[in-house]
Amino acid sequence: MRLRFSGRFWILSSLLSLLFFLSGQGHANVVVVLNSRDATVSLLDQATQKEISTFPIGKEPHHLMATPDNKSLIVANALGNELVFLDPVSGQIQRRIPNIADPYQIGFSPDQKWFVSNSLRLDRVDFYKFDGKDFQLISRVPLPKLPSHMAFDAASTTVFITQQGSDQISAIDLATQKVKWTIPVGKLPAGIAMTPDDKHLLVGIMGKDYVEVIDWRTQKTVKQIKTGAGAHNFRAMGDKRHIFVSNRVSNTINIIDQVTLENIATIPVPGGPDCMELTADGKTLWATLRWIKKVAVIDVESRKVVKLIPVGRSPHGVYFHNRAGIL
Repeated sequence: MRLRFSGRFWILSSLLSLLFFLSGQGHANVVVVLNSRDATVSLLDQATQKEISTFPIGKEPHHLMATPDNKSLIVANALGNELVFLDPVSGQIQRRIPNIADPYQIGFSPDQKWFVSNSLRLDRVDFYKFDGKDFQLISRVPLPKLPSHMAFDAASTTVFITQQGSDQISAIDLATQKVKWTIPVGKLPAGIAMTPDDKHLLVGIMGKDYVEVIDWRTQKTVKQIKTGAGAHNFRAMGDKRHIFVSNRVSNTINIIDQVTLENIATIPVPGGPDCMELTADGKTLWATLRWIKKVAVIDVESRKVVKLIPVGRSPHGVYFHNRAGIL
């Protein structure tokens, strides 16, 4: 009887340990990676830099962001027309919200009053109110062609939208959901970021090799910062001064000084670097590599790739909870 009890106890303990492992709770620093073409999420262990698990999430997950209270991580399934809420620490699914049309890129205004969704294939921007649980559609604003990425001003009066299909950016008033202005920029504008001083917009010009700097109050381009071919997306370093920009064609990541508006460093990164995430200490940058089904782990100080981790096809968004600040 003792042996039978011990055996059962051992089996029960093992099952509990396995469930604990699979739930992700045993991994305090889980890295969430969206595999757009596979319709899956890969969970990686930040410490060991190995895969924990991969699971289906929905059609074409591209971008993701934390809720304002940091209790959930929202995955936008563009072709699946839904938002999926994950636990930001473990990466496990909390709930799904259907009937959100084509959420390609998503964002909360700094004052948390507005949730904005760019519908890339539907050529429009959708505006929602979010009460912490449910989304209420307020209006839909058509834009010329392929609304892509977004940025907000610090006062939460305006959202700025890049349009890859028409080589423009538009400013939309958040209170009225009316287009305030639209101006031309370089070929295939993609990522967009507001500088910490709220003076300039940085726009990755994917069809060229530079970041366009725009004075959004005068609606004028003030500078072009030469980076690399396929300038695409941004990730701030959290020091309120520097920002990374990924260049998908030249296979590099640059560091831009947002005060001097200069390119101060270039990091070689293979495979089409796209979205990026930075550890809280600012020492390690993770980047999805769209063309080679991998994630790069980059030592920021030495500016070298130290690890390539296999994931699914066309990895796009990446996130972890213990992250650096977003300014």
